[in-house]
Amino acid sequence: MAERGQLPHPAKRLCCRPGYGSGCRSGQRAGGSGPGGGPLCAGPSSAAAAAALGLLPLGKTQSPECLLDIAARKVAEKWPFQRVEERFERIPEPVQRRIVYWSFPRSEREICMYSSFNTGAEDPAAGPGGAAAPGGAMDAAAAAADENRLPFRRGIALLDGGCVDNVLQVGFHLSGTVTEPAMQSEPETVCNVAISFDRCKITSVTCSCGNKDIFYCAHVVALSLYRIRKPDQVKLHLPISETLFQMNRDQLQKFVQYLITVHHTEVLPTAQKLADEILSQNSEINQVHGALWMCIVLNPHCKLEQKSSWLKQLKKWNSVDVCPWEDGNHGNELPNLTNALPQGANANQDSSNRPHRTVFTRAIEACDLHWQDSHLQHIISSDLYTNYCYHDDTENLLFDSQGWPLWHEHVPTACARVDALRSHGYPREALRLAIAIVNTLRRQQQKQLEMFRAQKKDLLHRGVTSITNLEGWVGHPLDPIGTLFSSLMEACRVDDEGFHGFSDFTENLGQCKSLEYQHLPAHKFLEEGESYLTLAVEVALIGLGQQRIMPDGLYAQEKVCRNEEQLISKLQEIELDDTLVKIFRKQAVFLLEGGPYSGLGEVIHRESVPMHTFAKYLFTSLLPHDAELAYKTALRAMRLLVLESTAPSGDLSRPHHIASVVPNRYPRWFTLSHIESQQCELASTMLTAAKGDVRRLETVLESIQKNIHSSSHIFKLAQDAFKIATLMDSLPDITLLKVSLELGLQVMRMTLSTLNWRRREMVRWLVTCATEVGVYALDSIMQNWFTLFTPTEATSIVATTVMSNSTIVRLHLDCHQQEKLAGSARTLALQCAMKDPQNCALSALTLCEKDHIAFETAYQIVLDAATTGMSYSQLFTIARYMEHRGYPMRAYKLATLAMTHLNLSYNQDTHPAINDVLWACALSHSLGKNELAAIIPLVVKSVKCATVLSDILRRCTLTTPGMVGLHGRRNSGKLMSLDKAPLRQLLDATIGAYINTTHSRLTHISPRHYSEFIEFLSKARETFLMAHDGHIQFTQFIDNLKQIYKGKKKLMMLVRERFG
Repeated sequence: MAERGQLPHPAKRLCCRPGYGSGCRSGQRAGGSGPGGGPLCAGPSSAAAAAALGLLPLGKTQSPECLLDIAARKVAEKWPFQRVEERFERIPEPVQRRIVYWSFPRSEREICMYSSFNTGAEDPAAGPGGAAAPGGAMDAAAAAADENRLPFRRGIALLDGGCVDNVLQVGFHLSGTVTEPAMQSEPETVCNVAISFDRCKITSVTCSCGNKDIFYCAHVVALSLYRIRKPDQVKLHLPISETLFQMNRDQLQKFVQYLITVHHTEVLPTAQKLADEILSQNSEINQVHGALWMCIVLNPHCKLEQKSSWLKQLKKWNSVDVCPWEDGNHGNELPNLTNALPQGANANQDSSNRPHRTVFTRAIEACDLHWQDSHLQHIISSDLYTNYCYHDDTENLLFDSQGWPLWHEHVPTACARVDALRSHGYPREALRLAIAIVNTLRRQQQKQLEMFRAQKKDLLHRGVTSITNLEGWVGHPLDPIGTLFSSLMEACRVDDEGFHGFSDFTENLGQCKSLEYQHLPAHKFLEEGESYLTLAVEVALIGLGQQRIMPDGLYAQEKVCRNEEQLISKLQEIELDDTLVKIFRKQAVFLLEGGPYSGLGEVIHRESVPMHTFAKYLFTSLLPHDAELAYKTALRAMRLLVLESTAPSGDLSRPHHIASVVPNRYPRWFTLSHIESQQCELASTMLTAAKGDVRRLETVLESIQKNIHSSSHIFKLAQDAFKIATLMDSLPDITLLKVSLELGLQVMRMTLSTLNWRRREMVRWLVTCATEVGVYALDSIMQNWFTLFTPTEATSIVATTVMSNSTIVRLHLDCHQQEKLAGSARTLALQCAMKDPQNCALSALTLCEKDHIAFETAYQIVLDAATTGMSYSQLFTIARYMEHRGYPMRAYKLATLAMTHLNLSYNQDTHPAINDVLWACALSHSLGKNELAAIIPLVVKSVKCATVLSDILRRCTLTTPGMVGLHGRRNSGKLMSLDKAPLRQLLDATIGAYINTTHSRLTHISPRHYSEFIEFLSKARETFLMAHDGHIQFTQFIDNLKQIYKGKKKLMMLVRERFG
């Protein structure tokens, strides 16, 4: 290249230096800088950079990464974090931190590439990228000077000069300050740098230096390289939204106060404005529930040119690629539903071709709406607008049977009109329209009930349902039910100023819990005895009880749950009086009989939103007034069809029903765990209320067993029932205890063949529960153990606990009852031993100790299984147990069987079975010469470890075998000879093992093990010398070693020094 007189492109030169060898993968630098590497390839930060990039200098070792880091790095490279949040309901904070940590780019090549395609503004005459003119006119010094002006080079200089400070990473945003040193003509400057990134790619950068180039400035380079090379020195926080979510009220208050204090000049005006609006009851920020743009374009007095301007602006925002979707990361694939007009041919278009709905879509559609409809104008402008000429033969009547006006429009859109009227200062008009909408909903509810009753027999026979509500009202982006509820509650709010515009309605019919709301009768458009409060409560119950499909996506599903809980929370603030109880009774009956229009109907769609939370509120509200209706409602709501394989499908014969929009598939319910917990809460509430009522307890138990599919939740219910039944201040409720036991038995059956980390806890609890129920319950679970427990659980936990003294004392058993229970336990133990002798034989022997026949049977089971199904460790354990119980010959028998399964190689001198082998030999030695002679061939065959064999040999020569034999007969005191069997066979095997082990160790010995090897030979010599001609054998052995391994000169010199 030098001979051609042309240097490579500067950026290419930077990336091709020795530190970026071809052997490096992306994002890594080769170890060592190499000549000419310069600060790019080596420097003060190189060690940290190598650690950050997974590299270490040559000669160093590195411990493997933990699985969390490996997985987090892969996720950070490939998955958007938003997708991770949708896929998993809850992400542990340590996992989030590692994903955020690994999401920053790790390749300095990319930083170089995006910052080094020009030479900066210092030399305007320089060609693009600073490339030299053809012909080699630029000399090496000029090239170096030009290269040093590159932002990448300058960034490295700033980093190595310690100019980077205050580095902070919050989620996927990195910030810091870079100090530009003072020059001769310029003072020192501090630049604020911010970098956003995603999936190991930088997505945007900002710097206060004012750089207008498309390439990174030196300050961005310096901050990026700081993060790459010194990742552990960067303070890392999760996204601020996560931090705020974890704060309680006091912490949030302190956070805002300190934020205002530190940046009071920047944020104080905005903070004060927002605070004033939040504290004002009728302010726009409190009235517009997430539908701000709908309210703006629905301003009744908005001029055409203003609406056109808004429409243009909304469409512009809507067309931006990063415009947020209405339902988080899942677009709402339902057709245009903002207008109340029929959809016609568009209703059945393929959902995959429909554009995703953004946060501006509804506002754009609302631009086509107007307020010129004469019927609408009359509704909002007059309290006296009525018509008593009623004809019940049309679908969209303008007036009901009372002559009161109705407003037929897509419900969320109609409620958006109410929201817009309130937001723009028309509370009286908003209230009139709200009443008309609620009256319309009540009339529709009545008509739907009549329609279902006419078709009920056919629908129930087919087991088919359909949902006519394409959008659920609770959890809807426009919050229609919340809007109606708030509008009506405002009308009955009593404060110092009163409710202006409705001062003529001042008679109080009742009071609420906080004296904040009162029944203010509205003589217009309402029946006698009704008030704004009763109307608000009724519309809330209608919305909560609506059968609605579960939307797609985590965001939309969480919003459904959140809105439902918020609405119920508002209802709970109202104290129920007789008038409101009537409303509850009326709506509960409507919902139970409402068919496909109700979430509490007899047949519902498989994917409709469950009613557990709502039903729990209904149950607690109705229970003091109408217990039968309360239980009927709660029991109907217990179902969770999405988890059942035989749930009813949608009615495909009617294309406008939801079944045609949402295909029949296994749905992804991200909030399923929350839904199951709410189902469990509903069941627990019913169990608590039914204490002492046998019939209701049996009904609730049957519902739990049928509808709850989670073993952990059933176990929780069983524990709850047990606690309620055994309260300290009263006698145990035996019926509730039996319910608790039945639930526990169901849990045992459900988890018997599946892995459950709480299984052991569940088994112990069940035995405790059965003990409280009585002796017959304990006897029953032992007789049916095979359907409830594994053999190990049945013997080690169940039978052992039942046979314990504490259980006998707790139950106050007499001798006959004790013997009967013990008999069941022994039968269980023998059955378990037959089924799983490996794990249950010892427990069976222990449980059968007091019954000779059962004990002999258990011992025979062990012998039968010893040859095939049991390991040496299990057999040694049982053999030691037998010796402890005073059966030495049985222990010896089992020990010999265990030896046949054992195999110790030459280098296993720390094997856990060594102690068992030594014990078996000691047992045989104590029994006598014959027993020792029988076990030594087994030891020789199974054990190849020289040190173990020599240990056994020495122990056998220290004392006479069988010093105390069977029946107390004392043997002669003569020691066994090493020249005769059986010790001669053991001695030869030991010597052979030392010879084989020596050759094996010499094949791969290192100098640091030489001294250890010499000590090993010394031990070998001691064993050799035990033989009659051992001295000669050892000398020949050493001579053979010197000849065979003469290449290991240093080692052989040590052998000569020690052994000659």
